[in-house]
Amino acid sequence: MKNLQFVIISGLSGAGKSVAIKVFEDMNYFCIDNMPPQLIPKFSELCLKSQEKLTKIAFVVDIRGAIFLPELVQSLQELNNMNINPEILFLEARDEILLHRFGETRRKHPLQVSNSILESIQEERKKLNELKSRASIIIDTSNLTPKQLNIEIRKYFQKDMLDKMQIYLISFGYKYGLPIDVDQIWDVRFLPNPFYVNGLSELTGNDEKVKDYLRQFLVTRESTKRFFSLIDFLIPYYIKEGKNYLSIAIGCTGGRHRSVFLVNELDQHLRQEDYPVFLRHRDIRKEEKISQ
Repeated sequence: MKNLQFVIISGLSGAGKSVAIKVFEDMNYFCIDNMPPQLIPKFSELCLKSQEKLTKIAFVVDIRGAIFLPELVQSLQELNNMNINPEILFLEARDEILLHRFGETRRKHPLQVSNSILESIQEERKKLNELKSRASIIIDTSNLTPKQLNIEIRKYFQKDMLDKMQIYLISFGYKYGLPIDVDQIWDVRFLPNPFYVNGLSELTGNDEKVKDYLRQFLVTRESTKRFFSLIDFLIPYYIKEGKNYLSIAIGCTGGRHRSVFLVNELDQHLRQEDYPVFLRHRDIRKEEKISQ
């Protein structure tokens, strides 16, 4: 039988469930918000028959489905009969913190048992007490920022978070504009330009002749060494801040020689460190298209 990673996310309104479900989505879980408990066994059965397509699943079950909550215990028993043992993540916070959060967002409490938000919060605690008692993980978010909650969740559910992160590398040409939505942009236009060397201008940074040309210069060797050392130094701090991916763009004039070369070199270096790396040479063929 397929091994499902199954998580039920619950907790008090305003305690951070919306942040939590985004974290699970980033960890490649299939997520459903406000899932009626009686549908959980049926959906789980479909997942078991999905031929390995769905193996990581997270549902949010909370007070919004109050009329269905009594059926959750039965649904959990049905999952157990299917050899599925979900982990229950319960998020909570102190009353005064929840009051402050509702005041900041001016949201209406979903239970709304009276005109008093505090009474609604206290009533919600009572209704979710049974579910909380079954939780495998309880996180008090009273003193946590969204970023800190992200880290706390990953500590429990992404065991390799301190060792791995996905890294995206992009080469580009400044003449075609800066890439958007990247974490770092590095300019390597200080390196000798193969474009002005006979026999190299029509080649790219993927070609051995261009690589050999660039590697012969001390500035290439020394800057590459220092650049890679800085990246190695920074990655653990990005991970500590809760990032699960890092995007690095490296640019030269046309995005054909120097940037392509250095992205390829960095790709090899990071793979030796066992990071999952994805690379794209954005502008490597732009010159060819324009000349046609």
